[in-house]
Amino acid sequence: MAPQAMAEDRVTRERLIEAAGQLFADHGFRKVTVREICRVARANVAAVNYHFGDKLGLYREVLDTAISAQEATTAAARAAGEGLPADQKLRAFVQTFVQRVLEHRPTWVRGLMFREMSDPTPALDAFVERGIRPRFDYLCAIVAELLGCPETDDRVLPCAGSVQSQLMMAVPNPIGARLRPGPAPGAADIANLVEHITKFSLAGIERIREVRSQK
Repeated sequence: MAPQAMAEDRVTRERLIEAAGQLFADHGFRKVTVREICRVARANVAAVNYHFGDKLGLYREVLDTAISAQEATTAAARAAGEGLPADQKLRAFVQTFVQRVLEHRPTWVRGLMFREMSDPTPALDAFVERGIRPRFDYLCAIVAELLGCPETDDRVLPCAGSVQSQLMMAVPNPIGARLRPGPAPGAADIANLVEHITKFSLAGIERIREVRSQK
């Protein structure tokens, strides 16, 4: 294949992934048609079969793109906290997540994750095992270090869930936009949010550690 044709193929493939990602996030896998994807992507209706085999093959590719984005955030959080004390690891984790959520334009990646939560497909396991579990396991490891206990301790999971729940409040969504009207957050807003989540989480974890030690 000539270099120009190969380049055109790559561009078409990327347009199909972007178009399908947004449509799948908005409407779910079952309600989106191949014809609709090709129309939005400005591609021939046979392009999906040519590049991905079928709609499910395209969905798997879209999912892989979304998981790769999640893996990149987890890797960035790990790198930011490497070699630091547990409290600073937690701050780095919160900082990385909040910045990536609020400084990057909204994409279909988060929408696809929420869609899988509300309308799961057979691909949900891959989303959890590759995209979500490694990040949550890392957060649990930080919490266990803060508590001074094994990761299997019954306090770790609830504490990690409490931190993660606060982080999810930072994710742009229609309900949040109505609860917190106004312009998009700037650098100062991000810094304040990171400070609040970190301090609140550290104080709560420390209190739970104290309560166990008093028994």
